Amino acid sequence: MDLFSRSWAALRTAVAALPDQDFAQPSGCTGWLVRDLVCHLIIDAQDVLITLATPAGTPPTVNAETYWRVGDQPPTGEDPLDALTVRLAAAYEEPRLLTFHLDDVGSAAGRAAELADPGARVSTRDEVLTVGDYLTAYVLEWTLHHLDLIAYLPDATEPPAEGLARSRAMLERIADAAFPASFTDKDALLVGTGRRAPTEGERAELGELAAKLPLVLG
Repeated sequence: MDLFSRSWAALRTAVAALPDQDFAQPSGCTGWLVRDLVCHLIIDAQDVLITLATPAGTPPTVNAETYWRVGDQPPTGEDPLDALTVRLAAAYEEPRLLTFHLDDVGSAAGRAAELADPGARVSTRDEVLTVGDYLTAYVLEWTLHHLDLIAYLPDATEPPAEGLARSRAMLERIADAAFPASFTDKDALLVGTGRRAPTEGERAELGELAAKLPLVLG
């Protein structure tokens, strides 16, 4: 629960610190500029609020790792929902309007998470899981999108180290395999999710795991 709050606060702080010109830079998400990614974060925050307000009375069907649906086709940016996000982001016209909305709904999502009972069960995407597992799953979401945010912004603040470590551990459980110890947490996440291709040396170190990658999470 605390790591969700720290990861989310760090991501929102990183967005708030961006100069206007950075919103027109590419992000680590294929087909999205930084402004499109920030718009997606607003939608993510709304999803958190909706899920925390959707109690479930049946046993959990997924946990923090099995919540993620794993595909093998990296996004192209041409998916209808991805394209809708681009149009929504353009409608804001000015970066300050995006950051205002993210601060507004993002703060509410953060407060709701802090007040939630981690043992309560909620429903989302036709699945049931505990609040604790749901918020833990979102540590991976926030950390990956923090990396996406700063992909082409070398002066931007990196995600919290503990969020990177927890996200790597989750990705390893999803993959049912560990990344080589020589991989930093950041590199394991970038290579593991297809955000960058492994070097020849990294591919050799990955061994059989290389055949499972990338893990496209959705």
